[in-house]
Amino acid sequence: MMKRCLAGLAALVLLGLAGCAEMPQNESASPTEESIADTETQPETLPHSGYVLDGTLPVLRITTVSQEENVMDFVTKPVNDYVARSIASWTPGYKMPPAPYYESCTVTLTDTDSSVPLNGVSAQVKVRGNWTTSYDKKPLRLKFTETQNLLGLNEGAKMKNWVLLAEYKDASMLRDKTALAIAREILAPHGLYAADAAFVEVEINGQYWGVYLLTEQQQINIDRVDITEAAAGYTGTDIGYFMEFDGYYTNEEPLQQFEMTYADNAPLIPFDGGNSGKPIKPLAEGRRDPKQNVGISIKSDIYSQEQHDFIAAYTNNVYTILYEAAYNDSAWQFNADYTEIAPAEGLTPQQAVEQVLDVQSLADMYIISELTCDADIYWSSFFMSADFGAAGSRKLTFEAPWDFDSAMGNKDRCANGEGFYAANTLYDVNDVYKTINPWLAVLMHEDWFQNCIRDTWTEAYDAGVFDRAFAMIDADTAEYQAAFARSEQRWDNIRRNTAASEWSRGAARCRTHEETAAYLKDWLQKRVAFLNEAWHR
Repeated sequence: MMKRCLAGLAALVLLGLAGCAEMPQNESASPTEESIADTETQPETLPHSGYVLDGTLPVLRITTVSQEENVMDFVTKPVNDYVARSIASWTPGYKMPPAPYYESCTVTLTDTDSSVPLNGVSAQVKVRGNWTTSYDKKPLRLKFTETQNLLGLNEGAKMKNWVLLAEYKDASMLRDKTALAIAREILAPHGLYAADAAFVEVEINGQYWGVYLLTEQQQINIDRVDITEAAAGYTGTDIGYFMEFDGYYTNEEPLQQFEMTYADNAPLIPFDGGNSGKPIKPLAEGRRDPKQNVGISIKSDIYSQEQHDFIAAYTNNVYTILYEAAYNDSAWQFNADYTEIAPAEGLTPQQAVEQVLDVQSLADMYIISELTCDADIYWSSFFMSADFGAAGSRKLTFEAPWDFDSAMGNKDRCANGEGFYAANTLYDVNDVYKTINPWLAVLMHEDWFQNCIRDTWTEAYDAGVFDRAFAMIDADTAEYQAAFARSEQRWDNIRRNTAASEWSRGAARCRTHEETAAYLKDWLQKRVAFLNEAWHR
């Protein structure tokens, strides 16, 4: 997510003046089995830290192969190159940090029952992310040499790639876990993917690094985004493509990104619950328009210009088909090889959309986006796929929701839990310009699409999906309180967090972890009540 500035003294002073509003009253030998067994009988004091781990959460220990004096630089210094260049552009004398890099390591995982499902397993670790790499506590990516399952996530699926989210921007640390749990319950019945997640405490080279959310890397795999993966070096177009609606797309290699025209930048009517929104174009109009354009990053591996050009044309044409159906009451369809579109005789506009779009997936992702009011939804972390393999549907499909640390009341979006947001006119995170997520907005004035949303919402609500989310917030807050307290002490992330200037007033007023969690639950309950009034059958 793009930020124009980092936290400053004024923001910290404001935090000091606030009370919680609207509150209900990452070559060293791995640990031996003997040393691990010792933790069963006495607490472990980590060297050079003074933090005592008590079994509240599983402990994931990262030990770098290198023991050079500066080896910890891999987790303390790197910043995403684009982010560093941006900061340098407004910060005189800024010293450019290194870009994230892999460090060879071993990983040991000790569960809360003292069992050791992983013991000195070979891996690589590096800092991951965009703006989150500029924070003191940085998110990490683990890449194992052999496939592993961690803590039974995703029904025990074994994978090489895993992620540790720092949750530094979210003082409750609960937003990503809560949103992903809701998303799995909504998406899974429709055969769609959302990452599984669990909290762990992380130690790096014997130093306590705090609580992280262990979760899955977004990628093509039979147990994740289940589409046809291209064999290395294969150049044909009959493969699966995993993509992100991404404001950072120009930072990718040319083969891995493309621009969207959005039906020649045709205007969209924002969805505000009716038809009263002022039309807005998704792309900038001229040099004086401050709007930043959002294109597509291809997140899966492709190996030819033919593949690139095929999926770029396909994705643009799918959007045009959607727009023609919704705004011109016109049905268009692809030719046999999916390279061109033309008016379709004998199809209704809805049928034309259903030929090229997994409508249910877009309805699911709209609900998740509307429920969470994520401040990044106009910019990034919004994923889609298209599978042209032998068993592929050849339909654009939306799944793999991601990145909710600026959502659910943490930033000033839907601050009171009310109003329609995800397909409405949106401000960028710095409140500089207005924009819109065209994929979420384009079908929102179609009654048949609204009916799909209502049916899906009603099914989820009646099945208790949201009540389980409320209960999980309470349970996690109570069960993991000791670990959260250690992590807060380690990173001082309640009152002096460098991300504090991004918080909404309600989030900033919270003084303790319990208050941040209660604020999250209160906000989410209000949001569910508002949407239920609008959508429940």
